[in-house]
Amino acid sequence: MRVLLVRLRLIGDVVFTTPIIGALRRAWPDAHLAYLIEPAAAPVVGHHPALNDVILAPRTRGWRRIRDDFRLGRRLRRDRYDLVLDLHSGPRASWLTWLSGAPRRVGFEVQGRHWAYTDVVARPREIRPRHSVENQWDILAPVLPGLEGPSPMRDPVTMVHAPEADASVDAWMRREGLSAADSLIVIHVSAGNAFRRWPLLSFVALADRLSVGEPNRRIILTSGPSEAAAAAEVVRLVRERRPSAPQAVRTCGDMSLDELHALVGRARLYIGGDSGPLHVAATTRTPIVGLYGPTLPVRSAPWRDPQLSSAAVDVGALPCRPCQQRVCVPGDFRCLTHITVDAVVAAAERALSLPASRTGAN
Repeated sequence: MRVLLVRLRLIGDVVFTTPIIGALRRAWPDAHLAYLIEPAAAPVVGHHPALNDVILAPRTRGWRRIRDDFRLGRRLRRDRYDLVLDLHSGPRASWLTWLSGAPRRVGFEVQGRHWAYTDVVARPREIRPRHSVENQWDILAPVLPGLEGPSPMRDPVTMVHAPEADASVDAWMRREGLSAADSLIVIHVSAGNAFRRWPLLSFVALADRLSVGEPNRRIILTSGPSEAAAAAEVVRLVRERRPSAPQAVRTCGDMSLDELHALVGRARLYIGGDSGPLHVAATTRTPIVGLYGPTLPVRSAPWRDPQLSSAAVDVGALPCRPCQQRVCVPGDFRCLTHITVDAVVAAAERALSLPASRTGAN
């Protein structure tokens, strides 16, 4: 039995598919399981112990995309998969699924894509108060009938970082003068779009207040490559407010996703919006404080052992929330701007007060 999973694009969405890998391995222990993914999110599954192969779909454009997809399609056809599960059913994913030539191809019910699949799984178009892991899990219904739904205890999201990431983070900590005695707090300041981005000055106030809680606290600001300047600006403004403690806050530079995973695993706390790094953090034991604007915690809260600390901070019910993140109807991003620093600090301090046995701390 040769099985291919297809999920392109976003890091967080790939994290949400990892419980499926475990379910397939339990159901078919001798199967060859492969995952087709784009390079940016590949580290999420690159070292997954239940996968036999990870195949990269180059992120090219124009005529190069057409050329690369046909080349990739020929490879998939040569690999002779018995089953392909398209976990997203986007335009490119459905095309590659069809190019695989697998006798059984399963995808979600999306207008204009039915032709690519032999089995179509219903997917309501409205935003439902149901976790994304459960939505992804639906893809298994045609091939594993009777399978019970996913459990955060039995089917948590998973990621295993590259072995060299630990050595890289060790070296970075030595350069920064950090040790195991320091209480690391990772704050991720960026998000995939403006609809999930907490105001910069709120991050400044948050980092400032948390940095004075304990003398060994060290605040580490992380961001995506396009927002490195925002993270650096938070550090500058915090140090401007509190020049007596310049070592309390810093950025981590240009870390890879594997290195970020290794770093978060050493932290006492992770704080960030509903974006890929938050879901990467969910694959560790580190306490999490998630900031939810247009999205709902019921759909994208950390999917892991409930005994691990995971707090959600949001503004509660709004007529415009959740939304499709295409246009802010009120025009002021109130679902984010009304999240107070006080509420986030309170959630953070509760998480930091937990004993080490309930956190990622050794």
